[in-house]
Amino acid sequence: MLKAFDAKMAAHALRLARETLQNEAAAITALELRLGDDHTVVKAIELLFNCKGRVVVSGIGKSGHIARKMAATFASTGTPAMFVHPAEAAHGDLGMVTADDAFIAISYSGESTELMTILPVVKRMGSKVIAITGKPGSSLASIADVHLNVAVAKEACPMNLAPTTSTTVTLALGDALAVALLDLRGFREEDFARSHPGGALGRRLLTHVRDVMRSGADVPKVRADVKLTDALLEMTKKGMGMTAVVDAEDRPIGVFTDGDLRRMIDKVQDFTQVLIRDVMHANPRSIAPEQLAVDAVAIMEQFRINQVLVADADGKLVGALHIHDLTRAKVI
Repeated sequence: MLKAFDAKMAAHALRLARETLQNEAAAITALELRLGDDHTVVKAIELLFNCKGRVVVSGIGKSGHIARKMAATFASTGTPAMFVHPAEAAHGDLGMVTADDAFIAISYSGESTELMTILPVVKRMGSKVIAITGKPGSSLASIADVHLNVAVAKEACPMNLAPTTSTTVTLALGDALAVALLDLRGFREEDFARSHPGGALGRRLLTHVRDVMRSGADVPKVRADVKLTDALLEMTKKGMGMTAVVDAEDRPIGVFTDGDLRRMIDKVQDFTQVLIRDVMHANPRSIAPEQLAVDAVAIMEQFRINQVLVADADGKLVGALHIHDLTRAKVI
């Protein structure tokens, strides 16, 4: 029967959790210091940078999980990559690997039977091999073109058995390689967004004003010579909390909002006698339809407004944006 989780057990668990983090942090720091005297990392980065094909990452067990994540990070940061399971590779999947590819093999012991079965074939194909192990004298290290040493003094596991610190260090090294490569390739936010179209960053950097603006008959607009009451009817009909005021060529010359109306209530006795041109805000803020939707957000935040007009290259009104349109599109 399990014991009740008491204060003593809680204190012990917290101590182990903290020791785990300390152990793994220290191991990453040790790896960082070791890199200063280890030119093999530079060789690995050069090899990956010059790779004309894809980066193929492989490993089994816990190393396989790290290999999958490493391949995913490369692929999402400008380095085409994929994961290949070494056991499946020995039964046909090796056909996915070409001579133009770079092959990263991960095994802490450096003696993975599955990897050692396929690596001689990979080498004969002409692919360059980077081995990531914790044993510089291992079989895997000896067959590789470049060996990266991720040896750790001790696993975080109290029995020093479960791959914990060693997998964390390997994962961190993979991130280091990916970050170095993305910088060398001039990878930018826009590039990241293209590989993450479904994420928040993708929506921010791939959504244009034209994609979310209201257009055509949905845009509230009146001419400058109409009465305020007519403008209010247009605002009510279109439901944007404002109306654009345009000239004879449909160029916006002003804007009138719900806020302007509230501020007028105590000052105007008869709204039927007021022309919109006399109470509108001249020179309204506008944005081009081809600009990013996040640019519209920036304008709204800078000038503390909830709507912005959309004008084309000729200055003609082609749309309007409300902050709710941007919220619905999950741009903000």
